[in-house]
Amino acid sequence: MILKGKTVVVTGCLQGIGRATLDLFATHGADIFACCLHETEEFSDHISKLSTDNHVEIIPIYFDLMIDESIKHAARDIQKAKKPVDILVNIAGMTRDSLFPMITMDQMKSVFQVNFFSQILFSQYIIKLMLRNEKGSVINLSSISALDGNPGQLVYAASKAAIIAATKTMSAELAPKGIRVNAVAPGVIDTAMTAVVPQDAMDQLLMKSDLKRKGLPEEVANVILYLASDLSSFVTGQTIRVDGGIG
Repeated sequence: MILKGKTVVVTGCLQGIGRATLDLFATHGADIFACCLHETEEFSDHISKLSTDNHVEIIPIYFDLMIDESIKHAARDIQKAKKPVDILVNIAGMTRDSLFPMITMDQMKSVFQVNFFSQILFSQYIIKLMLRNEKGSVINLSSISALDGNPGQLVYAASKAAIIAATKTMSAELAPKGIRVNAVAPGVIDTAMTAVVPQDAMDQLLMKSDLKRKGLPEEVANVILYLASDLSSFVTGQTIRVDGGIG
């Protein structure tokens, strides 16, 4: 229960790493603003059971990262709850893969809007709540594509590299205020995003890894939990790879 008494904002909670992080944080005693694009019956049932089983409060927040006004309204809803925010985890993201010569301006704009611009805007709103208590932890989700590059993912990799640069700068600016900022760079994780990768391409990727397998969303969530908790109280401005030894 290393997050007992903490209030967390997590984006991208519908599936994958976001869902795994939501579940793990709840089992460790955190009250959670569970952010995602839209409501589903399955998600509503899931957070209701998760809340009851772990005796925590989970408040769903639905908004569209493509729309700045929607982000603003979501932040206001969190503010109106009048709960001190201790942790922000920016997980929501998207990719539109394309080889370099084929990339369109619309692809670039949409991927950067969701993976970078919206993350910064939402963080600005939420960090204002953290500043009231002069403490907090922010975790941004990047990717090993940002560090290593990956054919067909120029825009995705660039947007995630921007997140790493922002993480370092945010850390330098916010550390004097008691707020730590770190990033996590997952490798090949068993999510809906990697499910569409052709099997031969996936096999080539996994052969590059020491562990020779996909990671689980829960394995990434474990690292996010570490960075969110006081166990990492002297860690800031870092990007931690969770990739099974690719490199």
